[in-house]
Amino acid sequence: MTAISTKGGTTAGSRHLQRDVGFWGLMFVSLGSIIGSGWLLGALNAAKIAGPASILSWVIAAAMLLVLALVHAELGGAYPLAGGTARYPLFAFGPLAGFTAGWMAWLQAVTIAPIEVEATLSYTAHLSWVAKNVTLLNADGTLTAAGIGIASVFMLLFTIINIVGVKMLSDSNSIAVIWKTLVPLLTVVVLLTLTFHSGNFTAGGGFAPFGAHGIFAALPAGVVFALQGFEQAIQMAGEARNPQKDISRAVIVATIIGTIIYLALEVAFIGALTPSNLVHGWLNPIGAGDFGPYATIASAVGAGWLAVVLYIDAVVSPGGTGLVYVGTTSRISYAMGHERSVPGFLSRVSLRGVPIWSIITAFIVGEITFLPFPSWSSLVNLVSSATVMMYGFAPVALHALRKQDADRARPYKLPAWKILSPVAFVSANLIIYWATYQADWKICASLVLGLIIFAATRASLPAERRVNLHLKSAMWVWPWLGGLLIIGNFGQYGGNGAIPNWWDLVVVIVFALAIYYWAITLAMPKEDVATAVEAEAEIEYPEALEAA
Repeated sequence: MTAISTKGGTTAGSRHLQRDVGFWGLMFVSLGSIIGSGWLLGALNAAKIAGPASILSWVIAAAMLLVLALVHAELGGAYPLAGGTARYPLFAFGPLAGFTAGWMAWLQAVTIAPIEVEATLSYTAHLSWVAKNVTLLNADGTLTAAGIGIASVFMLLFTIINIVGVKMLSDSNSIAVIWKTLVPLLTVVVLLTLTFHSGNFTAGGGFAPFGAHGIFAALPAGVVFALQGFEQAIQMAGEARNPQKDISRAVIVATIIGTIIYLALEVAFIGALTPSNLVHGWLNPIGAGDFGPYATIASAVGAGWLAVVLYIDAVVSPGGTGLVYVGTTSRISYAMGHERSVPGFLSRVSLRGVPIWSIITAFIVGEITFLPFPSWSSLVNLVSSATVMMYGFAPVALHALRKQDADRARPYKLPAWKILSPVAFVSANLIIYWATYQADWKICASLVLGLIIFAATRASLPAERRVNLHLKSAMWVWPWLGGLLIIGNFGQYGGNGAIPNWWDLVVVIVFALAIYYWAITLAMPKEDVATAVEAEAEIEYPEALEAA
C-alpha cells in the first residue's frame, strides 16, 4: 500500500503523492476545469435551445451546482483524500456504493480531456487557412485521420506534463487559467461596448420561444457541462499542502467566479447578435455552419483583433481544461486502485510522486475516445449525465456521515444542511432527468462494464483481503438509477411523453426525496464508518486523522 508523507518524500520502500499544491493552485484547478470549451460553445448551444431564456438556464444550473459545490466543499475539507468523489460514498455506504460513484466520476472525467481537444479542433477547423491546408473534421463532425493525429499530440502533451509532477501541472495550469479568465471578461466588455441590441431579448418568438421545456433542455446541452468541474480541487486533495483549510475555499471561489463569467457571456452574446438573424427564430443565430460564435460576432463588428485572440483561446481554454482532467482522472482511478475496486497497479506512484499508471490509462482511453464517436455537441449530454450522477452521491453521503461520523472536524460546514443536502440531491436528479432518457440509459449501461471490472478485481484477491461489500447499505443505488430510467422513459425529455409537463418534475422530486431518506437509513453503522475512514486515511494521508 502507498502512504502520503508530510513533505512528499518517501519512506521505507513506499512512494507518496507529493503535497505541493496551495490554495491558488487548487482554486485554479477547479476554475480551469470550469472555464473550458463550454465558454466558447455553451452560449450558442443554449440560445438555440432556449432562446433569450437561456439566461434562466444558466441561473438555474448555477444555483443547482452551487448547492452541490457547497456539499462537496464540506466533504472535501472533512475527508481530504485524493479522488474524494469516489471515497465519500464508500465511507457511508461501503465499497460497492463507493465503486459505483467512483466509476461514474472516472467515466465522465476520462472523456472530458479528449472532448476538450475535439472542441479545439472543431473550432479552428473553420478557419479558412486551416481548411485550405488540412481537413480536421468529417461531414458528421467526427475527426479525420489528420484530426486524430493532431488530437493525439495534445493528449501526449497533457500526459507528459502530468507525469513530470503535480507542481508542474499546478503551475502550468495557473498560467493558463489567468489567460482563460481574462479573455472571456475582455469579450464581454468589448461586445457590450461595441454592439448591444436590447430587442434581441424578445426577438424570434419572445423571451422564452421554447417555453419551460427549452429552458430545462438547455441545461444538459452545454450549460451544466460548462459549469461543472468545481470538484477537481477535491480530487487533488491528497496533494494539497493545507487541505482542511484550502479545499472548501477553492471550490466555493471557483464556482462563484465561473458562474459570474458565464452569465455575463450569455447576456453579451444575445445582445451582440445581428437582429436580422433572429427574424425566423433561433436555429441559426449567427449563421448556418458557423461554429465559433464569439469570433464570428467580433469580426462582424470590426473587432478582428478580438477574433484572433478568441481563436488563440480556442486552443488555450480547452487545452488547459484537458490538461487538468488528465491529472484528476488519474487521481480517481488511483483512489479506486487503493480500495482494490480496480486493479491495484493503478495506485502505483512514480519516483516523481504521481500515479503513473493511472495517467497512462487516462491517455489510452482518451485515444480511444477520438475514434468516430459523436461530435462535441452530442457528447456533452452523456458527460453531463455521468457527472451529475457522480454529484448525486455526495449529498446522501454528507447526510449519512453527519449522523454516523458526527465527531469529525469539518473546517467548512454546509449551512442549513438538513435542507440544502436533500435540495442538492433533488437538483442532481432533475439534471439527470433533463439530460434525456437516451443519455441516461447509455451511462447506466456503461456501469455494467465497470461492475465486471470490479467483480474480476475482487475475484483476483485472496479471500482474506476481500472486504465486506455492505450490500444492504448499497441497496438503494440500483432502485435509484433504475427508477430514474423508468421515469425518463415515460417523461418529456427523450421519453414517450406519457407523464405530462410539470407533473414529470413533481414525480422526479418526490422520487428523489424518497430515495434520499431511504438511503440515509441504510448507512453503515458508526463503527464501520470509522473503520473505513481510518483505513483510507492511514494508507494515504495519516495527518488527516490527526487534524480531525
